[in-house]
Order: sequence, then C-alpha cells, then structure tokens
Amino acid sequence: MILVTGATGTVGRALIDQLLVAGEQVRATSRNPAAAKLPDDIEVVQADLGDPTRMAVAMREVDRVFLLSTGPDIPEHDAIVADAAARAGVARLVKLSSGRTGDDTATDPIPTWHRAGEQSVRSSGVRWTIVRPLGFMSNALHWAGTIRALGAVHAPYGQGRIAVIDPRDIAAVAAVALTTDGHEGQIYTLSGPQALSPGEQTAVLGEVLGRPLEFVEVAPAQARQAILDHGVPAELADAIMALRATALESFTSVVHDTVERLTGTPPRTFRQWATDHAAEFRSAAA
Repeated sequence: MILVTGATGTVGRALIDQLLVAGEQVRATSRNPAAAKLPDDIEVVQADLGDPTRMAVAMREVDRVFLLSTGPDIPEHDAIVADAAARAGVARLVKLSSGRTGDDTATDPIPTWHRAGEQSVRSSGVRWTIVRPLGFMSNALHWAGTIRALGAVHAPYGQGRIAVIDPRDIAAVAAVALTTDGHEGQIYTLSGPQALSPGEQTAVLGEVLGRPLEFVEVAPAQARQAILDHGVPAELADAIMALRATALESFTSVVHDTVERLTGTPPRTFRQWATDHAAEFRSAAA
C-alpha cells in the first residue's frame, strides 16, 4: 500500500494515476474526502497532516509514503508524517521538496521551511528519498484570467529564467522512487528541458493558443498585492514573492538530466504542457 498525501494537487493527482497504471494499491489523504474527486479504485481517508492521531490511522498497513506539504506548516507537518511513518514501520518515504533547498545561499521562507521538513524525514529512521523540482510549469495557470480577459500576462521579474518542469514528470520520478530499489538516501533535483523567462512562456502560450499575447512586467509590490487580493495570507504572499525573485539567480536556470536518467523518458517541454492545458487559457467564447 502506498499512501499519497497532497493527493488533489497537480503532482499528487498525476502520481496516483501513474501508480494505478502500474498496478499499485493506493490510499490517499484528504481533509474532505467527499470533495476530493479522486479515482474510485483508491481508498481515500480523512486526515490532516497536522493531526498525529489521524495520520497514525492513515498509516495502517502502509509500506510506502509520498509526502507533499505546503506553506508555513511544512516543518510541523513533515515532522508529524515522518514520525507516524516510523511508528507504523513504513519502509520508504519520498518527500517532495523545493529545488531552492539545495541552494545554500537561499534563506527565504520556502526553502527554509523545506530544509526543516527534510531534516525530520532524514532523522525519522525511515528510508527516504527527496525530490526537489526547480519550478512548476503549472504555475502559468495563474495567468489564465488575464490571458482570457486581456490577452496579456502580468508578472514580475521579466528577465528571470527558471527551468520549469511538468508536474507529471515530477510524479514520474516520485513513482520510480516509490516502486523501485536504489533510491534510498538520494536527493534528486529536477528540471524541465529548458530555462524560460515569463515573456518566453507567454510567447509559447500565444503560439499554442493561436492569438497574440502581450507580456507586461509589473513591479514586485504590485504582484504581491495581487496575491493578497486573492486572499493569500501576508506571510505566504511574502514567501511566494521571495521565491519568484529567485528566477533572477542562476541556480534556477540550470537544466538537470534527472528525469530522463531515472524514468528513461525526456521531460516534457513547456510547449507540450501548454498544448495539453490550452483549454484552461481559452475564454468560453473562443
């Protein structure tokens, strides 16, 4: 039995699909199983990563765990899940971390939170693997509203480049680490095949959608306010902005061969991802 946390997110959902294709038995956690909309042939249990009692129940008869936690609670949640896994005798735990955690100069919140989480996983006694993607292609979905309404992408740090990766390729690496041997104690930094700026991603989206799109660089303060306007707490908004600013550094633009080396398949391009998600960027009238 493989327990998947973060099951309704882009990586967790893709991982579940891949594990089912491989014939694995899967259990997923959700704070609201009735609304999770997960496949009928997996077990979905009600659990919050911050609840040790619920996590202990979720771990019953589980031998492998995929750990995905987010936000300021990452250190606490990772510690709770790692402890529950150790107490349950779990044989293998794969943690989804952040690529920036591997940058020793990164002291902003998200890599700091993940470093604490990684430490809990390492010290748990459970055999572990850590997966560190540099950036998600799916973050471009945040631009869908202005693309539909204005034919434009508004984003800060226009000169920055990140070697973004398709969440399905992150899931593929996690699936390999969960289902095959030889990954104990390994840290895998993941990227897509090319480092792209927001403007370059905008150009690709325009070509895929068959309409001209404009890239408009906005000031960081304006971008932060837009995040706050969507109801995101200030602490998390600041963390997101700090992460976005790292696009200006060389670390996030490095292309890694990890996906192809572990899965045997090259990572998807941003164009492939955009083609598969084009409907989400098109207006209802298009």
